[in-house]
Amino acid sequence: MKDAASPLILIGMFDSPFVRRVAVSMHLLNIAFEHRNWSVGADFERIRQHNPLGRVPTLLLEDGTALIESGAILDYLDDRVGPAKALLPATGEARRTALQIMAIAGGAAEKAVLQVYETVFRPAQKRHEPWVARCRLQMLSALNELETRAAAVGDGAWLAGPHLSQADITVACIFSFLDQAMGLRADAAAPAPTVA
Repeated sequence: MKDAASPLILIGMFDSPFVRRVAVSMHLLNIAFEHRNWSVGADFERIRQHNPLGRVPTLLLEDGTALIESGAILDYLDDRVGPAKALLPATGEARRTALQIMAIAGGAAEKAVLQVYETVFRPAQKRHEPWVARCRLQMLSALNELETRAAAVGDGAWLAGPHLSQADITVACIFSFLDQAMGLRADAAAPAPTVA
């Protein structure tokens, strides 16, 4: 979508939870954008024209400035709409809680991506199973922490205060990614991981 008042361009595929949380946030904040469904694999060089890391999400602003890393993009979006509409609480305990939840969820996604890379990009004879097991343990431990926090606020409550926040959006986007990429629903009956 595009309008004359806001020709922002979001680069990255929606299978990335980090791209998805930016797109969901832009939708909720009524910020129009065009989407470039570019893959970090097939479109790496095209993405690097805007982001030296060749990573997504990348958000191109009206003046051509490229914002990289979803946290920085989300901060820009909140600043753009102002504190009354911002999705991350401005101060206090609600902000700290939201940031902590977002860090835990983001860490779970990063550990999942490392597991995927280990099995997709590394030849079987070079895979290091203890590393994969450690990443899986970290991912599942993070998810257990998020489950504990969700149970503490109760059914139907938001994770970081009285309103929908970036914490809720991030957890939803990352959990759906983990479910698709890692088959988490099949693990639902598995016991909680323990750290040795």
